[in-house]
Amino acid sequence: MLLSLIIIAVSVFLWIRRKRRAAAAPSAAQLAAAGWLPPERQNTARSFADPEADAIEAALARGDWEPAARALDATGTDWERRSALVGIIANAASKDDAWLRDWEAARPDDPGAAVVKAEARIFVAWDIRGTAYAKDTTAEQFMGFHRVLDEARDDLDRAVALAAPEDPTPYVAQIPLYKATGASHDMMRELWAEIVSRAPYHFDAHASALLYWYPRWRGSEELVREFAWGTARTAPPGNLMTMLPLQHWYDHLDADAPDVAFRSVDLTAMVDAALMDVAACRPDHPRLADARHMLAYVLAKQERWAEAVEQFRRVDGYVAAVPWTHYPTKEAEAYCLYRDASILGSGALRNGR
Repeated sequence: MLLSLIIIAVSVFLWIRRKRRAAAAPSAAQLAAAGWLPPERQNTARSFADPEADAIEAALARGDWEPAARALDATGTDWERRSALVGIIANAASKDDAWLRDWEAARPDDPGAAVVKAEARIFVAWDIRGTAYAKDTTAEQFMGFHRVLDEARDDLDRAVALAAPEDPTPYVAQIPLYKATGASHDMMRELWAEIVSRAPYHFDAHASALLYWYPRWRGSEELVREFAWGTARTAPPGNLMTMLPLQHWYDHLDADAPDVAFRSVDLTAMVDAALMDVAACRPDHPRLADARHMLAYVLAKQERWAEAVEQFRRVDGYVAAVPWTHYPTKEAEAYCLYRDASILGSGALRNGR
């Protein structure tokens, strides 16, 4: 893993250096004058500004669960936002759940608290297992992992029972459990039917299911391509489903892939489709920024400088997204290297932008 990260870091450095040979890199003063933020001012906890989520996390740190409960109540039928908030709240609960127990005591049948508890349990299970390959994971880790997943299964059943009939959130939360426990394809398809009958183009559901269908988990290369490309072809614009093939492509990218790998006809078609999807997407979609980050990276690698700058401009200041998160502790630096190369290549600073 460390060697791969070193290779990636070196390749980024060499790539940026090649792009800067013909002209001086933009200075910090030039970038600041044009409104671009330096690495030290990039937020590495979020992929986009989310004042509500920031306020919720601050309240939870004080032990106050009520803003979280109110926020979930207010999502109504915005299932994308509900899933995103549940993930943020559950992540906090996986580290300290004292406030969650208070929430359950005050509102014992609250569907929000129930689904947060279930998802937090899954986070805890993965924390116990760790991210190492199976051969490098201890028997004790696996035992703890499966014990907590068994508990999560009961929590998820309760979350489903308490949720509104039209709410897909507790079903979406089950996908990582199915992936981890080796649920059969038939079981996954039954779960998937429950999800898409409620939210046909739920992005988090699709992104999570994509992993289930990967060969290294429960699927095959044929099945994952069928899932990703089939969905991208049939989804109406604005649902970000075109990001599934692009994510699949990125996940198969070698760390030392040559620049020519980014200029294939197939990848260019994927990027063009994703750009149209992003343009049609509602501006408050909780995963829109993640799509922009990925597009900015690929467009930069394709030397489509002006288009890359447009994506970077929409997300500048927030870098907690793939691919930057693949540079642990150096997310902001990696982001700014690609961004600055794109600004330089586009001539944006010469144009006063």
